[in-house]
Amino acid sequence: MPGSLAALALLWLAAPHTASAQGKLDARYEATLAGIPVGNGAWTIEILDDQFSAAASGGTAGLLKAFAGGSGTSASQGRIVNGALVATNYEGTAAWSKKSEVIHMTLVNGYVKEFAIDPQPPVDPDRLPVTDAQRHGVFDPMTGALLRVPGNGEVLAPDSCRTGAAFFDGRMRYELKLDFKRMTTVKSETGYQGPALVCAVYFTPVAGYIPERPVIKYLTAQRNMEITFAPLAGTRILVPYRMVVPTPLGTAMLEATRFVTQATPPRVAKTQ
Repeated sequence: MPGSLAALALLWLAAPHTASAQGKLDARYEATLAGIPVGNGAWTIEILDDQFSAAASGGTAGLLKAFAGGSGTSASQGRIVNGALVATNYEGTAAWSKKSEVIHMTLVNGYVKEFAIDPQPPVDPDRLPVTDAQRHGVFDPMTGALLRVPGNGEVLAPDSCRTGAAFFDGRMRYELKLDFKRMTTVKSETGYQGPALVCAVYFTPVAGYIPERPVIKYLTAQRNMEITFAPLAGTRILVPYRMVVPTPLGTAMLEATRFVTQATPPRVAKTQ
């Protein structure tokens, strides 16, 4: 999947909400560049009353696969604390050409307590270091892809876009900010059809990156990136349905072809 799209599969800001809600998502996505299929992926999410899990996988496809084959996975698990998603573990894998890497992270209440990249990458003197303080108050990329809407009002509302958060992916610390753009209607081939929320997204690198890299400069300057969110039934969580990133080669887009979501009944405690 194109790196720009992977970088944008990220955005979430936690806020307390005491209502219990549960739901599941089974989604499939197609990535295109200038209208040409270049990749596909899958995403499953399960929200219970006291815990959650999310997992995604993807890889190149079509013509791109013949020139630059690659694949990756991402997964996180955690607890539901006062209605908020609090990740405890994250793992991401990537494979390309004859290389591969695995990223592990352990989190405690928004603090990345432990993290490792295997195999350990060489030290690059041009890369800005990430301090311990910068690993506090952050979200992992998978949990960060879920936009949670606090309160009891309408979930698909302009104010749901007006938020932002800090992220750490095992290598880079960055911030993403959302702003309301427009309301729209989506129609997947299988599953959800209905209203959706389009948010503009702005990327700001903080540490763990090489300032002179063209992709960092491009994403930082970009003002036309957007994410379309659709609701996860039974919850106050919005999930990316479509992501759009303009590039010098044409528009890069990741869009759901399958978006099957359902509310699940709460578990009933057994009594003697």
